[in-house]
Amino acid sequence: MIFVTVGSQKFQFDRLVRAVDALVASGVAVDGAFAQTGVCTYIPEYLEHEAFLDRDSFRVHMDACDVVVTHGGTGAIIGAVKDNKKVIAVPRLAKYGEHVDDHQIEIVRQFGDMGLIEPCMDPADLPAAYARVLSKDYLPYKSNAARFCADLSDYIDGVGGVR
Repeated sequence: MIFVTVGSQKFQFDRLVRAVDALVASGVAVDGAFAQTGVCTYIPEYLEHEAFLDRDSFRVHMDACDVVVTHGGTGAIIGAVKDNKKVIAVPRLAKYGEHVDDHQIEIVRQFGDMGLIEPCMDPADLPAAYARVLSKDYLPYKSNAARFCADLSDYIDGVGGVR
């Protein structure tokens, strides 16, 4: 099953929801899909959907899916890879009114370069990205939070700071 999440920001991501709807309509996603659509104006015809999910509902859908299709938000990507899900991430673009700038392009590329996700820079390429994500293995997510905190602590000590 595919779980689509576009987050809860004030920006629509109709291009992504429309692309997943078309993927499901084509019969490729045989196990179906569920989309958390946020403020999208496009109403899916072929996949189950809800605008917003509470934490428990989100968890149920995340647990049930094999593949997560998400916007290029860091939190959404990290949350899915921490759950050992195969992830296709598509960046929101400012020119379509999906965000204020195009920072998600770099986020998606970086996670893709790290071997953690399948980047899909354009929703029109979703069928190919979906085929790739089903046939590839991805690296597990490893947090560097402990190392970052240790490095920061060392830096503070080095400049004479007090902890």
